[in-house]
Amino acid sequence: MKLELIAPATMSNSRRRKGLIPPLALAMVAAVTPPEVEISLTDENVNTIDFHKETDLVGITVLTVTAKRAYEIADTFRARVVPVILGGIHTSVLPEEASQHADAIVIGEAEGIWPQVIEDFKANRLQRVYQQHERPSLIGLPFPRRDLFAEDAYYVKHTLSATRGCPYSCSLCTVPSFFGHSYRFRPVEEVVKEIETFKERKFIAFVDDNIVGNPKYAKELFRALIPYKIKWVAQASVTIARDDELLKLAAATGCISLFIGFESISPASLLAMGKKINVVDEYEKVIRKIHSYGIAIHGFFIFGFDEDNEDIFKRTVHFAQKMRLESAQFDFLTPYPGTAFGKYMDDTGRIITKDWSQYGYNLVFEPKQMSRETLQKAHDQSWYEFYSIPSIWRRLGLAHRHLWMFWKANLYYRAHWRTKLRSDKDRESSNLLSPLISLDSKNLIPEACLRLSPTKKERLEPFSDCTIDVMCNALHLT
Repeated sequence: MKLELIAPATMSNSRRRKGLIPPLALAMVAAVTPPEVEISLTDENVNTIDFHKETDLVGITVLTVTAKRAYEIADTFRARVVPVILGGIHTSVLPEEASQHADAIVIGEAEGIWPQVIEDFKANRLQRVYQQHERPSLIGLPFPRRDLFAEDAYYVKHTLSATRGCPYSCSLCTVPSFFGHSYRFRPVEEVVKEIETFKERKFIAFVDDNIVGNPKYAKELFRALIPYKIKWVAQASVTIARDDELLKLAAATGCISLFIGFESISPASLLAMGKKINVVDEYEKVIRKIHSYGIAIHGFFIFGFDEDNEDIFKRTVHFAQKMRLESAQFDFLTPYPGTAFGKYMDDTGRIITKDWSQYGYNLVFEPKQMSRETLQKAHDQSWYEFYSIPSIWRRLGLAHRHLWMFWKANLYYRAHWRTKLRSDKDRESSNLLSPLISLDSKNLIPEACLRLSPTKKERLEPFSDCTIDVMCNALHLT
């Protein structure tokens, strides 16, 4: 039996070169597939799908932003009488929609149920819907089939998942919809054994939604990582700054940067989204504390809350500049299906499109205190201003611990937004990640910055291991 696993492209990327991170979830699906099945994996972000390839079954993972493309792929295979199974978070929150494009769907996590799906298919008794009623155990999981990834196809080669879920339940977040209101973690010794399988351990990106969701576990994990002398990045909540021992251990293990969801500098907006762990008055203390341990910060900020007025943009950018955040992301509030906020926006008739390919990239709802045009323009200007050369210089200067990597990351963001704002293309059809993938870094880095390189022979590849702050876009494309 031949099985083809597919990750649909998150963008229109005719000039495919490299992807940000490999599709780890599909590699895990492959790992729990019965060993007699011949598996191939295609990530459309880096390779072209061969619709004429001989295969018995196709499995497609579906994020909200890739749903439109996923359905196109599924329909094409089914037209050739090749059965298709859809899974992933979008399938799980909108099963009736997904079922229209599949022979079967899997709701929730694959571990524990996927082998049964394969056996049913082989016995010609495939069911329409598969769903577990209990969360699968994370003990004794096989390691993801990384051997199925295209070679040299990703800027961040090594990704790892130690935990699943998040202990918090914000109204905007899709994580509880898929992983439930729980926080589970793998045995530390199994995480370490997986790291030992990596050919080189120079840099690792943890794809966990909150690496410090359980401080006790995080400390145990960090202690175990110290001997390996790796460099790593991960998402974390502001709560990490409330535990000096945890921060000290994170620094000791080689943490380069943390991706932190500040979300808003408006207490009213934080209250509306239910993010109780964030306290605006503590932000400065949080940032200074993390910086004091030599750890950089990529800050997430969201625009478009009902509580936001037109001064929120300048105040947010000023705050991020004042606190010298190494990088930051300014996103539109997005009413993802399966979230409390998405339901509220849908019920009140404020969603202007359900073209899923626009979700996570463009404005898809009607704001309350300003026009769509005002929100769009101010959002774009925020990116432009934060990544202006004077802003980058003030935030990074020449004395930063990881100077070269963050200058490169900032220059990429700058190039992306300068290109985007100059484009005459329609905003609704534009793709915000395309410039990031297609731009040639050698044309973006000024000669003065080249002198900052540690060695003259250093290759100036786009999105090197150290510039994965951009990766946060992929982590949130759910």
